[in-house]
Amino acid sequence: MHIRDILALNSTAFSFEFFPPRDQPASQALFETIRDLIPLRPSYVSVTYGAGGSTRELTHDLVVRIQKETSLTVVSHLTCVGSTRTEIRRILGKYQASGIENVLALRGDPPAGQKAWRGTRGGFQYAAELVAFIKKHFPKMGIGVAGFPEGHPEAVNRLKEIDYLKAKVDAGADYICTQLFFDNRDFFDFAQRCELGRIRVPILAGIMPVVSRANMRRIADLAPHARFPAGLLRSIVGAASDAEVAQAGIRWATDQVRELMRQGARGIHFYTLNKSKPTLQIYKALSAEGSIGED
Repeated sequence: MHIRDILALNSTAFSFEFFPPRDQPASQALFETIRDLIPLRPSYVSVTYGAGGSTRELTHDLVVRIQKETSLTVVSHLTCVGSTRTEIRRILGKYQASGIENVLALRGDPPAGQKAWRGTRGGFQYAAELVAFIKKHFPKMGIGVAGFPEGHPEAVNRLKEIDYLKAKVDAGADYICTQLFFDNRDFFDFAQRCELGRIRVPILAGIMPVVSRANMRRIADLAPHARFPAGLLRSIVGAASDAEVAQAGIRWATDQVRELMRQGARGIHFYTLNKSKPTLQIYKALSAEGSIGED
């Protein structure tokens, strides 16, 4: 089922994202974790894309398995990193033959050890090019793209950011999924700037709960532009243990989701870091109070 159709059927869609497995045992463990989500009836699940060859193939195999062996709608990430157009076409052909209907099209980060972004010879330089290629050769494939409420990490001109995003949408993207943020004002401002830029596709809000001090440092490394509001930091600094940090982070994220839903966010996309329990606590808390229910 296309994500655009799922979004049309739900006032607020809920989705979960997982990192790619490093080896076959990790792939099996991750499959079991994802399968455990079935009773929650998420709108979809997604698996990110490893830059390395073996990790990449494990990702492909996992999303195909999810498609074949569960009732979940799966979205596979697809990046421009290290792939030629021929390779991208082969991957998409495999997905289409397996019944996978949705991808998240990304430029991607430079591989480990490479500081600056360099396109692959015979590949794509920008995500908009990848979107256009998918739309041309696989017109039935649903396509999502990334958005950056706090600004793209490599942006040198914030005024042009929405223009670049619009280029991806104009190339054929069906929806935008944002990077994580901790202050909803950043998301609401981003949505307003998209509206001013005549971007009309649904925007899904990316949420990642802080579950430990080490986890917060990792988030800061993964998303260097992420802003940690003083209120969140105050609750974490005052916590006596990582268990208290986790509860503070979960409360903060739950409040974020509650407000986003109240303000009409089209979707909530949970970045799980392959640890689904904190996200499930948020989901169940909102279910218990009636914020999440059947449409």
